[in-house]
Amino acid sequence: MSLVLDPAAQDLLFREARTANTFTDEPVTDAQVQAIYDLVKYGPTAFNQSPLRITLVRSAEARERLVPHMSEGNRPKTATAPLVAILSADNEFHEELPDLFPHAPQVKDAFFSERPVREGAATLNASLQAAYFIVGVRAAGLAAGPMTGVDFEGVRKEFLDDDHTPLMVVNIGRPGPDAWFPRSPRLAYDQVVTTV
Repeated sequence: MSLVLDPAAQDLLFREARTANTFTDEPVTDAQVQAIYDLVKYGPTAFNQSPLRITLVRSAEARERLVPHMSEGNRPKTATAPLVAILSADNEFHEELPDLFPHAPQVKDAFFSERPVREGAATLNASLQAAYFIVGVRAAGLAAGPMTGVDFEGVRKEFLDDDHTPLMVVNIGRPGPDAWFPRSPRLAYDQVVTTV
């Protein structure tokens, strides 16, 4: 095998990783979320854009506002997960570029002066960061339940603003009883990889 990552870590992050559908009531602490962020913030993005924004839904009141925006099948999961994160793309990420990309601060205006260009870049790079976030949740020994069965416009109006595009909602916690659906098949290497 050509991988340098320990096999147990490979299993934790990938082979045994599943989308959790139930959770225990053990809380997810602020320290755990901070540790996750402190790891995944190093995942690369184009021009170090870092457009992902994370809105943590902890209070009962906020949960009551979020659950109606979930698709019917996702509502019980979101209602009972110890922590829920709304992951969104900040379409005004370019304002941070002089600090995040200090060796070429001109990219802020040279590449991202137009809103449609920023929205495309923000969605692509924040989606990449969302994947890092899910792997980071797993690295913390927690289970993630990422979902896109969401009324995104409703979530945006309820929790965000016009400068943020919601990408997904992630339930986070320790897996509960019957947390996993049966493992679905994966495509074989030769079905995915083409050499030209």
